[in-house]
Amino acid sequence: MTNFFQWWKTLLYNFIASAIFYTTVPFPNINGLDFQGVSRFAPLVGLVIGGILGLFDTSLNYLSVPVLTRTALVICAGIALTGGLHLDGAMDTSDGLAVGNPERRLEVMADSATGAFGAMAAIAIVLLKTVALTEIEAHRWLILMAACGWGRWGQQLAILRYPYLKPTGKGAFHKEAIRSYKDVIPGLLLLLSVSGLLWLIDSQQLFLAITMIVAGSAIAFLTGLWFNHKLGGHTGDTYGAVVEWTEALFLCVLTGF
Repeated sequence: MTNFFQWWKTLLYNFIASAIFYTTVPFPNINGLDFQGVSRFAPLVGLVIGGILGLFDTSLNYLSVPVLTRTALVICAGIALTGGLHLDGAMDTSDGLAVGNPERRLEVMADSATGAFGAMAAIAIVLLKTVALTEIEAHRWLILMAACGWGRWGQQLAILRYPYLKPTGKGAFHKEAIRSYKDVIPGLLLLLSVSGLLWLIDSQQLFLAITMIVAGSAIAFLTGLWFNHKLGGHTGDTYGAVVEWTEALFLCVLTGF
């Protein structure tokens, strides 16, 4: 019994460490947190973020806030919840990819100054998310959870499948945490459960549930693959770019339902 409680305590502490790393949610000081394995809990943190955004969206709807304003507030709240961590990575990645000389791309990405292409990428991502979510009427809270979850599962895939380009970079320890496919399976099962929950809530939405699984997994895989193709590997910035572009493209796909 003692071992069981110790296991749950360790699991909880690891999740809290991941939440502290990936969000701006204030937590009390807890001794003994291990941040080396935070990426293992990224999809779960994504689902929690999506759940918070979904609750915020539902509350605004209850207050009769118009859908476009409500959606813009939800997207801004998402940026605030993550401290712009992933969006900043997407911006730096865009600045790097804009450089014609491949050997200078990592150098440009490491520069904290935002260039024109980074600004355009941020505008495109926020615009796509806002417009797409505005077009989605039903089950917005669950779709927000799925979007945030698949984005972070895509990050896990990128960590697992592709080389890390900066051994001394801030994201290098992620590579040590995600070593085999068994490390990404729990996140996949969580996301499959979210789609299954949609079907349980509304039995007529089976096709939408299947689409969420197919689109989410495919986009998560392809975004990581594309950045690897362009750079020959990944960095902490591209992990953020995978999250942001997966979320945006996933929401765009679901506007058809």
